[in-house]
Amino acid sequence: MSLMDILTIVVPSTLLWAAPLIFTALGGIFSERSGVVNIGLEGLMVIGAFTSIVFNLTFFDTFGNATPWLAILVAMVAGAIFSLLHAVASITFRADHTVSGVAINLLAVGLTMFLVKQIYGKGETGIISKGFSKIDVPVLKDIPVIGEIFFQNTYWTSFVAIIVAIIVWYIVYKTPFGLRLRSVGEHPMAADTMGINVTKMRYLGVMLSGALGGIGGAVYAQSITSNFSHATISGQGFMALAAMIFGKWHPLGALGAAIFFGFAQSISIIGSSLPFLKEIPNVYLLIAPYVLTILALTGFIGRADAPKAVGTHYIKGSR
Repeated sequence: MSLMDILTIVVPSTLLWAAPLIFTALGGIFSERSGVVNIGLEGLMVIGAFTSIVFNLTFFDTFGNATPWLAILVAMVAGAIFSLLHAVASITFRADHTVSGVAINLLAVGLTMFLVKQIYGKGETGIISKGFSKIDVPVLKDIPVIGEIFFQNTYWTSFVAIIVAIIVWYIVYKTPFGLRLRSVGEHPMAADTMGINVTKMRYLGVMLSGALGGIGGAVYAQSITSNFSHATISGQGFMALAAMIFGKWHPLGALGAAIFFGFAQSISIIGSSLPFLKEIPNVYLLIAPYVLTILALTGFIGRADAPKAVGTHYIKGSR
């Protein structure tokens, strides 16, 4: 197997697995840049995955090939609404952000599995008829070398995720909204003094995180698993959280980190088909993504500077 053959297998697979992590990590950035810790990204992905699969199964006959894209929009709304629970608990009632995030994760799994059993009478949904399948990008696929590696046998969702990461970078660092968002995460008292509504900005940050987490879950479910069960989302939300930290709470940094973790996940699936990995027992390839996540955070988290007011509560008029 030549290097070119290896790259045409590894690169599309890496981008496929990275896309859900990119969306979810970007959502985490909005929340934590506003000052609200959100370890409930796993639960938000679960809600997005469940909503998208149920919508896809229910409305495929109505919307046809557009169903997966519409399912993403529905999952986005569901994730934003569900994240309000975290916002109300951590912002309005000033509960501990970590405890609230854990509750979101537990509630999401319990609620979705209850609904699956109520709707389908079993512990998982059926397989969707139309998900995100491999495509060749017109025109770009014909570019020598690059076209074959990046634009053949790939997925639209991978490119959308990268574009969204660039858009989020622009919003966070180049717009008045982004400046306000970062100010309430760094120094809410100073932001309040300048007339910025700290509570409103934090609510928006958490809801954007829920929307993007829902998209991440929908992309994962419709492009990788094609159904929903208790094991559909199994650690991807925590990997996205790790990507956010590894990327220093910066959209482009999170993009790079998510691609790294996406590579680790893809290796666990395609490793047996690669000549230099096929002799490694499969169990080691399966645990590789989680081991690499732990190693990356262990060696890096102490040097990552979070927004200074993240995880703190703000009471208007307090000193």
